[in-house]
Amino acid sequence: MRRATAAPLGALAVAALVAALPPQVAVSDADPARAATRGWVRVNQQGYLPGEPKQARLMTTAPVRGTRYRVTDSSGTVVLRGRVPARSAGTWGRRIGAVYRLDLSALHAPGRYRVTTTGGVSTRSPWFRVSSADEVFGSILDAGVAFDRNQRDGADVVPGLLHRMPSHLNDAHASVYAWPRMERGSDLILDRRLHRIGGPVDVSGGWFDAGDYLKFTHSTAYNDVLLFTSARLLGDRAPAPLLDEARIGLRWLMRMWDAPHRTLLLQVGIGSGNRAGTFRGDHDLWRLPQQDDRDTRHADRFVSHRPVFRAAAPGHRISPNLVGRVSAAFALAAQQDAATDPVQAARELRQARLLYSRAATAHPPHPLVSALPHAFYPESTWRDDMQLGAAEIATAAHVLGLPAGRYLRDSAHWAHGFIARGNTTDTFNLYDTGALADSALADAMRLVPHGRLAITRADLLADLRHQIHRGIAHARRDPFGAAEPVDEFDANSHTFGLIATVALYDRLTHSHRFRGFAALQRTWLLGGDPWGVTAMVGIGHDFPLCMQHQVANLSGSLDGTAPLDVGAVVNGPNGKDNFDGGLGGFQTGMRHCTAASRRLDRFDGRGSRYVDDVRAWQTDEPALDMTGAAVIAAAAELSIRR
Repeated sequence: MRRATAAPLGALAVAALVAALPPQVAVSDADPARAATRGWVRVNQQGYLPGEPKQARLMTTAPVRGTRYRVTDSSGTVVLRGRVPARSAGTWGRRIGAVYRLDLSALHAPGRYRVTTTGGVSTRSPWFRVSSADEVFGSILDAGVAFDRNQRDGADVVPGLLHRMPSHLNDAHASVYAWPRMERGSDLILDRRLHRIGGPVDVSGGWFDAGDYLKFTHSTAYNDVLLFTSARLLGDRAPAPLLDEARIGLRWLMRMWDAPHRTLLLQVGIGSGNRAGTFRGDHDLWRLPQQDDRDTRHADRFVSHRPVFRAAAPGHRISPNLVGRVSAAFALAAQQDAATDPVQAARELRQARLLYSRAATAHPPHPLVSALPHAFYPESTWRDDMQLGAAEIATAAHVLGLPAGRYLRDSAHWAHGFIARGNTTDTFNLYDTGALADSALADAMRLVPHGRLAITRADLLADLRHQIHRGIAHARRDPFGAAEPVDEFDANSHTFGLIATVALYDRLTHSHRFRGFAALQRTWLLGGDPWGVTAMVGIGHDFPLCMQHQVANLSGSLDGTAPLDVGAVVNGPNGKDNFDGGLGGFQTGMRHCTAASRRLDRFDGRGSRYVDDVRAWQTDEPALDMTGAAVIAAAAELSIRR
């Protein structure tokens, strides 16, 4: 498991996304005699938009003076010249004595460029492009959907470049078990055996959560909401594969909702086995997923026949964080189907309303239910999820010609409670859906007739601004303009979430107020960070090579060439304390992969590390929620650039 605080595209289309450009060359590294000071230029490897602010970063081992830079195009023509500022933006770690901001905003013409510095330090950047919004955001969107497609489980897989095969077919007749006792701080089970309490149930299909093969209602619902919302934002511009993947998530969530018994199933599979060693779990093995169906070893009985767990007992109230996001997914599907299949849409809305009515809002469980163990996904807020679910139900009811006022009032009530309690201390991510809920409620307010509500549209916009300003404040203190702490989990998904939040705010206000900030964050994610490694596989030319992802490791390449698990977004930098125990040995079955030759440790700083190694789950494991954040960021950006 990764953290304890994640018509289909054709093979040729995916291969085109991973075409590599020449690697960055540091001239001073190649010839140390030329200069004692060494330098590196970080740029947005994926591409800048013609009219947006454009920044690069020059990192040097010591402060420099009298340094100039020039930008040349692919023919060698100099198209821009400038001076490196005399004052740096700060230091970074023990090896980087200065970081300088380079302004490239005067580049407007589409094309291929690179930056070269001379004087105090001589170095040059990777090639980068100035491209249209469709090219920049469309490639991120397509790549993210390709990752979700590669995460499919069950019979409905797409072979693709990674040669996926049907897997976990035994999930179609799985048994339900009581929650096991687990060792504090880990997923090790203390019980000698699991206690069957129900089944069989069909929980086949869906997506793997991350680099392992577990399936969670919590993260699947979040990702499905992001996909359906992205499709709604794009309207008739939404690519068919985007909706195809949203349907994959929806079908599985419908299977996890046991409507006749009024209960929600929580997850499929266990992370580790038990202390007694009488059975093993998903994380105890490294293999391709289709091998589980053929595994007849007694110790692996819960790997080949995976246990299912309930979020609550039949008829009991359900943790409201789960209820909110799953009911939102059902309601979004109803909105999508309303025009073409109103009967199906009515069924989806009926299930959304039924599930919504089962939320334990009067006495929420503590801790909130998210996964077994809870530390896999330590959710601590729920009003944001209920706000989101109620807003999407209100919109679905309205488009189907049904009364919607009650759900609009509910959503406003939950929004007021969330904001009034000071819960908005985070930004948009798996654990805080507030930005998406604010946008959904603002849209619902515009559609559904209403009187006085517990919150106003102005309040919702202020909350979105508050989240954006949190990112801006952090970016001002960071030499690379990072909007999120790089010594904590989920820096990449939080940052994609902020980009999405800016676009959602701009869409609601018809403004461009924060687009420069969003452009800076996109640069940070796509090569402009200290390590020069993009957040998404196949985007840019220096991306993660050694992900902790079993299918990518066993069926993909380890050198950045095809076949790749295109679109996977990894956690990115993380706190160095998370590596105190080292990386450990390679798990049996792993293809050994470590990108030590990149010497990324030179660029660690401010309490953070980035390790590109198959053992480094802390930085190098992708997940649904991380990639989903990139998808909705791209879709939201495209939606305001019609």
